Amino acid sequence: MTETLSRPAIPAAEERARLKEGVHIERSPRRIRTFFGGKLIADSDYVLLVYESKRPPAYWFPIGDVRMEYLERKEQSEQAADNIRWRLTGKGRIAQARTYTEPTGDRAALEGHLTFYWDQMDAWFEEDEQVFVHPRDPYTRVDTVHSSRHVRVEIDGVTMGEARRPILLFETGLPTRYYIPKLDVRMDLLEPTESVTRCPYKGVARYWSARVGDKLLKDIVWSYPAPIPECPKIENLLSFYNERVDLYVDGVPQGQPITPFS
Repeated sequence: MTETLSRPAIPAAEERARLKEGVHIERSPRRIRTFFGGKLIADSDYVLLVYESKRPPAYWFPIGDVRMEYLERKEQSEQAADNIRWRLTGKGRIAQARTYTEPTGDRAALEGHLTFYWDQMDAWFEEDEQVFVHPRDPYTRVDTVHSSRHVRVEIDGVTMGEARRPILLFETGLPTRYYIPKLDVRMDLLEPTESVTRCPYKGVARYWSARVGDKLLKDIVWSYPAPIPECPKIENLLSFYNERVDLYVDGVPQGQPITPFS
């Protein structure tokens, strides 16, 4: 008899972080725009895509492509030693930006460039498509493939979903996600929530909590009702957090990966 072994947990977040150690800067071929307070603040065909250790990538604009008349330089006492900080104000809100005073070494290319705090701005566009959370990383792949694997999801011994026609989503640095049709999920055990998240690679996700006995597991299932055009196969399918359920693929327990979602 063949022994069935569970797969070890994989520290996916740590693996991803190691890929981004140090500073890496490259020119983006895309036109990038950002808005705040109903105004176009920066618009450039010459942005730099910048990776700094353990941070999502960021866009740095040539200062000549930024509407600097909308920015106010912060007081010197508020500045870090190697940074100049700026603020935008509008409609009772504040957004911030920063430049390096005299960048050297790996950051030398950032001379004369400025970056905004992404989540404080109203909207970001790569060409004419709005992008959420952070710039799309050209070194991150998101692939969706049809599979005939037998996938079963359990919580405390209760089968929440079981399918032989999942869509497998492979995303660089993250565990495989298993998307299954709603007809193969115990929807009677799920309760829709108001939670919404955004992904630069997949779109806007909606969530359900699972009620198993007296236990309520908040936002443990998600779906993309209208994913971006690059990920059409997962439309309206459901995926459970591998990190928080017992997942079996072809009868083999997968283990719970260690990620920021654990």
